[in-house]
Amino acid sequence: MTDSPIALPDSRTLFISDLHMGTPDCQAALLDSLLRRVRPKRLYLVGDIIDLIAMRKRAVLPSAQQRLVARVLRLARGGCEVIYIPGNHDAALRKLCGLKLYNVRIERRMIHVTADNRRLLVSHGDEFDTHVRMAPWMMALGDGMHQFVLSLNRWCNHGRRLLGMPYWSLAAALKNQVGAARRYVEQFEQAALHQAAREGLDGYIGGHIHKAGFATRPGVLYCNDGDWVEHCTALMEDGEGRLSLIDWQGRVIDKEPAVEPRPMVEPSLARA
Repeated sequence: MTDSPIALPDSRTLFISDLHMGTPDCQAALLDSLLRRVRPKRLYLVGDIIDLIAMRKRAVLPSAQQRLVARVLRLARGGCEVIYIPGNHDAALRKLCGLKLYNVRIERRMIHVTADNRRLLVSHGDEFDTHVRMAPWMMALGDGMHQFVLSLNRWCNHGRRLLGMPYWSLAAALKNQVGAARRYVEQFEQAALHQAAREGLDGYIGGHIHKAGFATRPGVLYCNDGDWVEHCTALMEDGEGRLSLIDWQGRVIDKEPAVEPRPMVEPSLARA
C-alpha cells in the first residue's frame, strides 16, 4: 500500500484552518486522511494551526499530529506552495510574516486569484471580532461551554470508534441549536463581506469561527473553510476556479452559491 495521496479531480487549491494542534481536540488523523486523497498545487493554512495559547498550559503532540506536520512539510518539499496565515491562537508567528521556513511562506493575509480570475481576500478572521456585538460575559461563558462540549465530543467519538462508526461532531450539532451562536456567525459573515467589498474584491475566505459555509451579498462571496476540531472540513478550488466545501473523506458537502452582480451606479449619482 502506497502512502502517496490520491488526487481528487482538479484539486487546484486547498484551504484549511483551525487545527488547534497541541491540544487533544485536534483531529489530525482525519486531516491526514484527507491529505492522502488530495494533492493541491497550493495549500493555505488559514490560522490557528498551532494552538500556542493552549500549549502554555498543557502541550499535547501525539504521533498523529507529528505525522500530519511531516506530511505538510513533504507536500511543501514536493512542489506544493504552502502558505501559512497565523491566527489569534498562533499570533506569535505573525512576527515571522514575510519569511519562508521549510518551504512554507508565512503571510499576514493574501489575495488569492482563482482559476477564473476572481480576487479573494484570505485571512484568519479574528480581525472581525470587534464587529461582532456580544457582551464580554457572554463571550467568556460561551468559551467555557465550548471547551466543555469539545470534551464531550472527544468521548462521544471515542465510543463511536470502538463501535466502528465514523466521526460525527456532537459539538457542531449542539451549536446549530443555539440562537446566539447563529447570530454571531451572521454578524461575522457580514463583517467579512463588507471588508471584501470595501477593498473592491470578489470575495473573502477565512476560518476562526469554526463554522464552515458560504454567504453572499451583491458582487461578493463569503467562504469559511470550517475547522479540524469539530466539523473537519476544508475549502477546495478546482481547476476551473469553482469552490466547494469537502469533508475529511474528500466528499463534497456544499458548493459555492451564485453571486448576484453588483448594482449599477447611475453616472449622475456617481458624480454627486
